[in-house]
Amino acid sequence: MPPSTSTRGRTLRAVLALFILAISCGIYGFLHLGFFLSTEDSLQQADAIFVLSGSRIARPLEGADLYLAGYASNLVLTRDSGVDGIPSLVARGIPFVDDVTRVHGLLLQLGIPSEAILIPERVHGSTAEEAITLRELATREEWRRVIIVSSKYHLKRAGFAFRRELRETDIQVLMRSTRYEDFDPAQWWQHRSDIREIVRELPKLLAYGLGFGA
Repeated sequence: MPPSTSTRGRTLRAVLALFILAISCGIYGFLHLGFFLSTEDSLQQADAIFVLSGSRIARPLEGADLYLAGYASNLVLTRDSGVDGIPSLVARGIPFVDDVTRVHGLLLQLGIPSEAILIPERVHGSTAEEAITLRELATREEWRRVIIVSSKYHLKRAGFAFRRELRETDIQVLMRSTRYEDFDPAQWWQHRSDIREIVRELPKLLAYGLGFGA
């Protein structure tokens, strides 16, 4: 016997409800994507502030503010391998001052003592490599809590990388975004810079969620 009219009606209502639910979830996810990617941890007293590379001023300046506010007694700056051609420039006898060296000078001018600033020798090409450096440094220095400073839309992925690397240790990380970048998580879709950052970040975050990523 063909299904009754009432059965077909219930099926259509169920399909419509699922469709509306899916649309609602999609809209909610779209509107809150910026907040999801930029979720911060509450600040606590820490042993060190670990500033990720990738920003010439904005991230180091946030790290400086946290240090001057008394959140930690050590400030770590990581080196970025993203500048090509440096060996050729040096071979021609032209001195090159990298961003970390420049930032170090700025931090001194801000009143941060030189002995509080740590610059690991290792050059990093990825967040995962920075996480390895933190594990080695924190283990050697016996740090138990570290504040990680990065950009807003990089926080979620960076948190995955560092917590994955540190999962077998007692080292706690607190994710903190710099206040000196003009990102607006509440209305990210209205700003080209926010859209570009999120479009770049989502595939990388998906890779981390699947257990990959560098």
